[in-house]
Amino acid sequence: MVKALEHATRIALTDERVAVCGDWHGNLGWLRMLTRALPNLAYDVTTILQLGDWGMDPLETEPLFAAAGIERVLVSVGNHEAFDLISPLLAEHPGAAVRVSDITWILPRPARLTIGGRTVLSLGGAASVDRIWRTEGRGWWPDEAITDAQVAAAIAGGPADVMLTHESPAATPVRAVRELLGTNPNRFPTEALEESAKSRARVSEVWDAVRPELLMHGHMHTPGGGTAEDGRRVVSLGRDVQEDNLAILDMTTLTLETPSLNAIRNAARRW
Repeated sequence: MVKALEHATRIALTDERVAVCGDWHGNLGWLRMLTRALPNLAYDVTTILQLGDWGMDPLETEPLFAAAGIERVLVSVGNHEAFDLISPLLAEHPGAAVRVSDITWILPRPARLTIGGRTVLSLGGAASVDRIWRTEGRGWWPDEAITDAQVAAAIAGGPADVMLTHESPAATPVRAVRELLGTNPNRFPTEALEESAKSRARVSEVWDAVRPELLMHGHMHTPGGGTAEDGRRVVSLGRDVQEDNLAILDMTTLTLETPSLNAIRNAARRW
């Protein structure tokens, strides 16, 4: 159960570096390792930007974050979330981030933040290509979709330096993601692929309008990066237990450090 403890229409942080994480899927064991590793990998980081498929119980994660010196976790929702709990909280406080524990916040759709003097746009949501194997109201909710209204609101906010999404843009320069989409190795049905394409098109519409220097997303479970012809960069983060689930983002230069799985494991052992 999650409940709103506080809400905020404006989030402005002075952090010079933040951690950005891809999908967690409620994997407490993985989060335990990450939080043990973070102080050794980036002792100055106190904020985590989580890119959806969060799925955590804040009561269980709170002690892990606190022990690691993490002061806030800002979640851009994915597609596999408990929307029956999350959507009512966001609807009750339109346009506001909602704090669901001492440390964890759920961001609205869309959200505008300021971090280290940079404008950050969050646009949560994505299409579930595995929807056919899920039950509506239990493992899947229509609220996952990125709506036209959310796209319009994201664009209306103007340019952004950084864009945080769960879904990939359609015209991604990330080769690994293009190959995944082109081969469909998991043999998802045509209807699901069509919904995915529509979802990615919505992200692209915003991406092309606000023109961030850097876009970071999860969802694809395919780590990689690429640069578009106009210089805009896209980074696809891995899921829990994968390479590149964790990245350290310098807000001044917008450069990234992505510790390897081996580096994370070794850092966690030094806890």
